[in-house]
Amino acid sequence: MSVSKERMYEVIRRPLITEKATLVSEHNQVAFEVAMDASKPEIRAAVEGLFKVKVTGVNTLIQKGKTKRFRGRPGKRDDLKKAIVTLAEGDSIDVTTGV
Repeated sequence: MSVSKERMYEVIRRPLITEKATLVSEHNQVAFEVAMDASKPEIRAAVEGLFKVKVTGVNTLIQKGKTKRFRGRPGKRDDLKKAIVTLAEGDSIDVTTGV
């Protein structure tokens, strides 16, 4: 799948640095926040294009936004789409450095 450079930067929003994301990194996986309209082939092409790695699998999930109170008034956080990207053996992405 061919994805433009601009679209690649729209699809991959930011890496997720959480306790769970650190645990999956032991299995050669990396977690990203992605655009809500991004498809799995589009995410695969964006990660391969931006980080120059080989992707073997992409799993996605949508995290519904929590209802919270802001200054006493009820509000809702935005929904998030996350992608867990499995990399080929020998490839790695260092999320602590910039692209």
